[in-house]
Amino acid sequence: MAIPIALTVAGSDSSAGAGIQADLKTFSALDVYGVCAVTCVVAEIPGKVSRLEPISVDMVREQIDVVAKHFPIVAIKTGLLCSAGIISAVAESIVDLKRQIPLVVDPVMTATGGDPLLEPDAIESYQRELFPIASLITPNLDEAAQLLGDKIRDRESMKRAGKELERKFKTPILLKGGHLRGDEAVDVLFADGQVAEFTAPFVRDVATHGTGCTYSAAITAGLAAGMPLSDSIARAKKFVTRCIANRLRWKSNTGEDIDALNHQV
Repeated sequence: MAIPIALTVAGSDSSAGAGIQADLKTFSALDVYGVCAVTCVVAEIPGKVSRLEPISVDMVREQIDVVAKHFPIVAIKTGLLCSAGIISAVAESIVDLKRQIPLVVDPVMTATGGDPLLEPDAIESYQRELFPIASLITPNLDEAAQLLGDKIRDRESMKRAGKELERKFKTPILLKGGHLRGDEAVDVLFADGQVAEFTAPFVRDVATHGTGCTYSAAITAGLAAGMPLSDSIARAKKFVTRCIANRLRWKSNTGEDIDALNHQV
């Protein structure tokens, strides 16, 4: 049976809730075969990053080159890229592929618990090298604020920010509004001068991580299957909402509750 193949370029999460692990689980759940290039190894649990070590630039480049040579990749997403050097290597490695297939860039900058994941000079590399070749950029409100230098406090400032990001980077922007409080989690797509909203019930009292990774991977899976961008986002929004609502929960060895997204929904 033929199955579409998508490439994820991201970090490895030892708790398997975010990063490469979340991407591959999402691809599988949505009937896409995932190949990957690991950019860094992160020792973490939900809410805490213990240590992060980047993979060498040459190894990141080699992973992309070898899978691109042997697999008919039809969509790409990027997640945590750690450093300016890795961002440059990824952009160089996928630029030829990108001419024919969609690229979703999730500009991961901080962990859900607030730990920084991206070197400061890497943001400039994102803007200069990777954003210009993206088909879609998916920042959350904190990431958008870092890109614009201004906080986003409400729906109106969210819309202003999204329009400014689309104008600045000349590519579609999906601004994720889950950090705004309210009864609904609202994300807004800014594409070709048009604005479209995607809403779902806001799921409260959840301590999962990896929702952004799962969401962007689900969008990529839709694009890999040939779905239009808007339809891919709508399906992905429903998928990630189900993953949150049907989350898994365990007691840790220290007696704490541990939540994880449930990708088998």
